[in-house]
Parts: sequence; structure tokens; C-alpha cells
Amino acid sequence: MYPAVLIVDDESSIIDSLEGILSDDGFEVMHAYNGYEALKKIEAESPDIVLLDIWMPGMDGIDTLKEIKKMAPNLPVVMITGHGSIESAVDATKSGAFDFLEKPLSIDKVMVTISNALNFRKLEEENIYLRKKEIEKNSITGASQAVQKLYGEIMAASPSDASILITGENGTGKEMVARTIHQFSTRPEEPFIIINCAAIPEKNIDSELFGHEKGAFEEATSKNKGKFEMASGGTLFLDEIGDMNINTQAKILRALESKTFQRIGGGRTLHMDVRIIASTNKNLEQEIEKGAFREDLFFRINVIPIHVPSLRDRKGDVPLLIDTFFEKMAKQSSDPKKTLSQEALDLLDQYQWQGNVRELKNLVERLSIMVEGETIGLADIPLPYNPESAPKKDLEESTERRELFSMDDLELARKRFEQEYIRRKVDQARGDLKATAKKIGTSVHYIKKRIPKS
Repeated sequence: MYPAVLIVDDESSIIDSLEGILSDDGFEVMHAYNGYEALKKIEAESPDIVLLDIWMPGMDGIDTLKEIKKMAPNLPVVMITGHGSIESAVDATKSGAFDFLEKPLSIDKVMVTISNALNFRKLEEENIYLRKKEIEKNSITGASQAVQKLYGEIMAASPSDASILITGENGTGKEMVARTIHQFSTRPEEPFIIINCAAIPEKNIDSELFGHEKGAFEEATSKNKGKFEMASGGTLFLDEIGDMNINTQAKILRALESKTFQRIGGGRTLHMDVRIIASTNKNLEQEIEKGAFREDLFFRINVIPIHVPSLRDRKGDVPLLIDTFFEKMAKQSSDPKKTLSQEALDLLDQYQWQGNVRELKNLVERLSIMVEGETIGLADIPLPYNPESAPKKDLEESTERRELFSMDDLELARKRFEQEYIRRKVDQARGDLKATAKKIGTSVHYIKKRIPKS
């Protein structure tokens, strides 16, 4: 299918000339003699590109361009004029024109410009598609009231450039929320750069954040851009900022307040334009009271707070998430999609997920790999999710472990652990006290004194 070109001009000779040339080149060509007619044609025919004369009676080309951009923002429009003024070109560009052609028209220039505009539109459509896939990939799956509230907060906060602090337990999807905000922001085509605040050694922090010049220190064999510079124009995600040491917090705060920084070993001051999103699984107000987090940095990053709910607070979302994860696993492996029996689904739906969505996802992947059948039953669900799958001895050991860790007396807990440790070693040695004593480095007498009486 050949691209469709709409020519809008009040001069019949221009339309006839362009129609003949473009038709011979394989384009589908349509025309309009004024702006009103052009808008109707665009609505009815959906052309791939518009060649639009600026000087027309009634609605001129600039006003027509503005209306076109309201109707079809991604439709490329090339302006044509016989009065090549800079003002007209500037007005057309500001209003969204792709390019500008002057009469008398050069056919070669027309063809090159059309080709460039169509390639640009194709690239834009690909970017829109990729952006849509990225949004789908990082979207929070769920229909619960808690997730619907989260959606609303994301949509409200995304278009702003204000700093955002995302809070929530480990495994709730804080990074996914940050990526979704970036995709719905005014900077979706720009970089999304992550700083793992807990993982950067203090000695490397300046170089990691701000970069360095060649020769700035012994290991600096080449110039290196830091995360702030890499994120220029886009979003800088300070992941788990609550784990950042206090000295690093001061350096981050200084950069955020001044919007400037310097590479190590460099004298040039660099200006930054970044959207700041931070996340933490800690209560930063409590950290401030303990002196572990700077209050001024907290106020700087907490302009818009967003809390990601735990899976335990997302009633009804577990079955939907399980189905989504099984579907993804099936696509990755090209195997049939697996399902859970109703009993197994009910069991997991009622489980208190301490590891949140990440823990649930790991379990689904494990079941998808380890269980051969397409339907996963209650007996396939392992500990600790299904107590019924444990042998009696395992249950007893689990009870003993809980009792041990519930003790408040350290000395009593130490004695209980030692008794249980020796008992298990004796069992492993099939009751051979001498072999056990040799293996653990003690005496038979010591073992006899500490073996629990049955």
C-alpha cells in the first residue's frame, strides 16, 4: 500500500503539477483547495502526509496547521509558500510543521522532504509502539482498590517535574512504579537512569554520581560520565535512598539544590536537568530521628509521596497476578500455559506474602518449571505455602524452630539450640555417639549430658 499525500493549495496549477509527479512515483494523491476542505479530507481519508500552502484565502495555512495538529498530532505537515519569510517559517515550525518548502518548488527537494517526513513518522510510530510495550511491561497488575488508588496517584504525578518519593516494602514493585511514571512523564524518550544507593561503595560514590576526567586519580584511565550526566533531560531514580550513607546524602543534596556538579578532576561546572524519583523501604522520618537520614534531603525528595501497597493489602489481586505470571512463563518457554487448581489458588490467595509480588512471582516460576502437568494441584504447592505438604517430622521441626526464636532468654535459647544440634548429629550418625563426638569435636560424656531425654 502506497503512502497517501494530501496537497492543500488554492492554486490549481500547483496541485496539478504535484499530483502528476507524485502519482507517477507511486503515491496515492488527494487534494483540497482550502483549509476547511483539508480538515474534512484528513478526517475522512487519513493521509500519511500533508503538503500545505501557507497563503490561502479564509483559513490560512498556519491556522489550518494548528487545527490539523489538534486532530492528528503525529501527522507530518510540510508547509509551502511563495513568500519565504523567516517569520512564516518560525510560525510554522512553532505550530508543529515538519519542514518548510519555498515556491517555485524543486521536485528533488519535494521528494526528499516527503521521504524524510514519512521516515520520521514511521520512527515516531515505532517509538510509540515501544513505549506502549514498555508501559505494559512495567505496569502494576491488579484490580484491587489499593492498586486503583495507586494508578490514580501515578497518573496525577507523572506529568509534573516535581520530585517523587516512592515508599513500600521489598518486592512491592517500587521500580516498576518509577518506570511507569517516567513513561507517562514529559520525558519518556529521554534516559531513565538508576542509582542503587545501597550498592555503591563510599570511595567510588563521587565518580559514580558525577563522573571523572582522565587522570583524575590512579584508576581513571579515561573520562567517565556519572549518573547525573547520563540522566540529563530524563529521570534519575535513586533506588533505596534510605540505605545511602550520610556523607553521600550531603553530596546528593548539594547537587539537587544547585542543579550543578563537576566531574572529579574537572574545573567545568555542568548543569543538570533531571526529574528526581527516589524509593525506600524504610520509614525516613524515623531514620531522621535516629540521625541516619538528612531532614533537608527528605524535604527535597518528598514533594510528591507515593506509597506502593503490600500484596497483603491488595485483596483479590493474587489470582490475577498468578495468571499473568503463568502467561509470561508460557510465552518465554513456548510451552502450554499452566493453571492452578481451585484448591491451590485458594491456598495462595489466603497466604500472607511477606516477600510481596516478587515472592509470588518466584513461586510461580518455580512451579511452572518443576511441575510437569498443565494443572498444578494442592499437593504440588511446597512449604511454607502449604503446611499439608510437609511430613510430620518437618512440621515438628518447624514448630521447634518457631519456639526457639520466640525465646527471650539468650542462655535458654543457646541451650535449646545445642541440644537440638547434638540430637540431629547423633541421628545422622545412626546413634553412634563415638562417631558423633569425633565429628563435632567433643566427648561422648559431653554428648550424653546434653542429649534431650525422650
